[in-house]
Amino acid sequence: MLGESVAIALWERVVISDPRTFLEDLFFAAVRAADPYEAIRAHLPQRPKGRTVVIGAGKAASQMAEAFERLWPHPFEGVVVARHGPVAACQTFKILQSAHPVPDEAGLSASEALIDAVQGLTKDDLVIALISGGGSALLPAPPEGFSLADEIALNEALLASGAPISAMNLVRKHFSRIKGGRLAALAHPARVVSLIVSDVPGDNPAFVASGPTVPDEGDASEALRAIRDYKIALPQRIVDFIHQEVTPKPSDATFSGHEVHVIASARVSLEAAAKLAVERGVEPIILSDCIEGEAKDIGRMHAALAREFASRASAGKPMVLLSGGETTVTIGGGTYGKGGRNSELLLSAALDLQGSEDITALAADTDGIDGSEDNAGAFCDGQTVARIRAAGGDARSFLSGHDAWSAFSLAGDLFAPGPTGTNVNDFRAFCCNKREGGSYVTLAITQ
Repeated sequence: MLGESVAIALWERVVISDPRTFLEDLFFAAVRAADPYEAIRAHLPQRPKGRTVVIGAGKAASQMAEAFERLWPHPFEGVVVARHGPVAACQTFKILQSAHPVPDEAGLSASEALIDAVQGLTKDDLVIALISGGGSALLPAPPEGFSLADEIALNEALLASGAPISAMNLVRKHFSRIKGGRLAALAHPARVVSLIVSDVPGDNPAFVASGPTVPDEGDASEALRAIRDYKIALPQRIVDFIHQEVTPKPSDATFSGHEVHVIASARVSLEAAAKLAVERGVEPIILSDCIEGEAKDIGRMHAALAREFASRASAGKPMVLLSGGETTVTIGGGTYGKGGRNSELLLSAALDLQGSEDITALAADTDGIDGSEDNAGAFCDGQTVARIRAAGGDARSFLSGHDAWSAFSLAGDLFAPGPTGTNVNDFRAFCCNKREGGSYVTLAITQ
């Protein structure tokens, strides 16, 4: 009868024919959700009576600067600090470059340029800070009486400790003339508006790039506790300095009227990836956007979860496990190889996924660079370890030597999209894809 609906059950197979392409599509959906242009456009402040000075630092600094130029129709002065390598083309901004993850001389000059940019301002002036992850290393500014060598020693000890990023940045901001809100304090009495792309679990803006424009309540005792708990091997003179250092606090009148906006984060990016998965007929499960811990341990955890979900999944109903956060790699004594936390995490997972026919995974840094090499991360599946072995390598030896890049290079499993222009931490996707069978889909047909 016309207007009545009849439910018809159809048998439909949903199979991801190319899991790697699917996972890559999810990665780029996550990256697009953190696009600096759209994020900045939604948070632009009003034009001030006086000058507009724009400063910035981080792995996404030049892309944020380029987006700001397109969006801001008024005069401004701008200088930002990006890492060495390709940068976005800007007309007004001065783009400076320095080293990451270990500071260099160029970083010293870049820090001084940002300090100079906020000098001599008035209450009618506006400072807009474009901050993204990576700024901690890009802005070395050791305290009076210390040198770049001291800050390099600090960073190397932090990177080798396996401490979470929040603990590392807590220590960093107690050994700097620019971090921990000090750059914003130098801009007083001008108002400061911070636009932040978060790469830290939990999205605390005071920890992104060690908070050059965002003070927090942390004190020296917390920094010293982190040094003790994570056995961070610092020179005693640095520890002695931190012991007596006092950082600016949010309640200080200096910061009155300032605004802080987290304009992009891992959570938003994971939700964008999940949305695309649904559109492709795949069930997404977001585990968390703030997972921390030793990379190899988190890799095993993800492998175990993927195996469990794959065993439960109905044939023809693919699932994808999504997660974000920032893991760490603890490096002991001796030499170590190439790679970063994402490739190390995935190599650990690959060892536990040997022989699996239904799981393919991607772990990558959303800035496009994992560690010191040119890859964002890597893919793995149940045959990755076998491919490494066939090429003459041993996956377990590579893992113990922190040489995951070499392992995935042998297997042909590196993922190298190039710099993305944003940075909202790590992206992980484990696809559970049954290749046989199907599932019932109910269609309502109106007649």
